[in-house]
Amino acid sequence: MTVRKLPADRDSFVARFGRLFEHSPWIAEQVYDLVGAETTDPSFLPGLFRQIVMSASMEQQLDLLRAHPELACALAEPEQLTAASQQEQAGAGLDRCSNFELDEFARLNRAYREKFGFPFIVAVKGLSRTDILEQFRARLDHEPDAEFHRALEQVCKIGDFRLETLLRD
Repeated sequence: MTVRKLPADRDSFVARFGRLFEHSPWIAEQVYDLVGAETTDPSFLPGLFRQIVMSASMEQQLDLLRAHPELACALAEPEQLTAASQQEQAGAGLDRCSNFELDEFARLNRAYREKFGFPFIVAVKGLSRTDILEQFRARLDHEPDAEFHRALEQVCKIGDFRLETLLRD
């Protein structure tokens, strides 16, 4: 990973890192408020982003989870998908689902949202459509508290992948 100097002012920091978490720049704002311009070392960022997500109020966490689009690009409204989500879902082949797969994603999305109150979230990097569907089916059997925590872990993992890409690019 190429180490670059972090933006020194809050607006620039949030402009750069505020898109790591779906429609939730408040996470980058809080990270900046913790460390400000005191450091130029990005190696501490993954832990701080995770700390902010995991220590947020349950309401903030639920809003964060609900900010994520449902899986399978063809099922989501275009304005729901950030550029990062579009790229990640396409990388996993979710933009090339068969009609059968789209129907299954639609059914699973409805069942998951009905049971848990937020969309199914998985860090799709390195996963195939088959892998994602297997995880989707298995996680529908989880208890709500366990799945809430699992979804937050996946959000942090997505943030880590996006941060890695942002720092590399």
